[in-house]
Amino acid sequence: MHSGTRAQLSFMMFLEFFVWGSWYVTMGTFLVANLGASYTQIGAAFSTQSFGAIIAPFIIGLIADRYFNAEKILGFLHLIGAVLLYLCYQAKSFDLFYPFIFGYMVLYMPTLALVNSVSFRQMKDPEKEFSPIRVWGTIGWIAAGLSISYVFMWDEVGNMSNGFLKNTFLMASISSLILGLFSFTLPKTPPRANKNEKVKIGDLIGLDALKLLKDKNYAIFFLSSILICIPLAFYYQNANPFLAEIGVSDPTGKMTIGQVSEAFFLLFLPFFFKKFGFKMTMLVGMLAWVVRYALFSIGDAGGGLYLLIIGIALHGICYDFFFVSGQIYTDSKAGEKFQSSAQGLITLATYGFGMLIGFAVAGQVTDLYLNADGTHDWKSIWMIPSGIAILVVLIFLIFFKNETMNKKPEIKPFES
Repeated sequence: MHSGTRAQLSFMMFLEFFVWGSWYVTMGTFLVANLGASYTQIGAAFSTQSFGAIIAPFIIGLIADRYFNAEKILGFLHLIGAVLLYLCYQAKSFDLFYPFIFGYMVLYMPTLALVNSVSFRQMKDPEKEFSPIRVWGTIGWIAAGLSISYVFMWDEVGNMSNGFLKNTFLMASISSLILGLFSFTLPKTPPRANKNEKVKIGDLIGLDALKLLKDKNYAIFFLSSILICIPLAFYYQNANPFLAEIGVSDPTGKMTIGQVSEAFFLLFLPFFFKKFGFKMTMLVGMLAWVVRYALFSIGDAGGGLYLLIIGIALHGICYDFFFVSGQIYTDSKAGEKFQSSAQGLITLATYGFGMLIGFAVAGQVTDLYLNADGTHDWKSIWMIPSGIAILVVLIFLIFFKNETMNKKPEIKPFES
């Protein structure tokens, strides 16, 4: 690949995840502090990601794959996204904010597939060339978190400035505008599918892969993947507001430790996977969820801060050892004929329906443990996702039988 193209794609990935990281981590804190939202409403706001994940295959399959260049659609979606993020910045109530963030996520989630499409089409050897480019997405997410911490949210003594929380959406809007304009300079990526070819809805969302559920092992994995999304939703929705409420300084900056951990354990995963196998790798990933939330329940902003830091740092094991391993397992079970359908199905099940359930549960539970003084009983709140994770561990441990992979596992890119 030409060095100029590599630089373009790396910058594209950086901005793609910088935009998302600019507002996603702190949205819960913003909604509480600025719009007086309940945690049920916060759950509804975060669940827009799930609706976006459900709708995304239709945008990609019906439009991007057949009628327009991927880079042009990418630019168009991010330009509209910039407007919607600016309207989020201007919103004065949750009722005004929600339709804007809903519309934004419906447009943003397809761009995760589009940036991959643009990248892969320029590569001769994706397995070697993609990772050094995709890592810039993780760097972009970390950079967004650090920018929020040191520019937008904190005063000179480290106290949260609620008045500046909404500026994260302004930063996201500006960066989305830049990415939208920049996308039109990317290498041309024309559609490959025949626009006259008959479209099957089942192909778009992976229904062909449902036959994999006849395999008992895969059915157990599939159920576990949906259930583990409930604890995952607790983290995405509650971690930042939790750290802010109990008085941890610079929670957004500290949460970037999770992304650093994710990048590290992604490199470590092939070794662990080869040595211990799929079942053990998955169990370690699920047990990490149990430990993480137990640490959150007993940690505090004083002497117990190190427990919270360890819990955040476990994100790499929680995510990589379960979700990335699950992608590898799905790829192995599906075979060449159903690879794309199977990946579409597991993504729809987890980021679509699993997270949708998870955010609803997390919102209801957090509101249930609201104290009279406006604080929360976080110890009780965090023990619930920890308990759910224990349940998933037991289901997987008892019913999933160890097996040999059908082919050599390969680490493929997977969005977090």
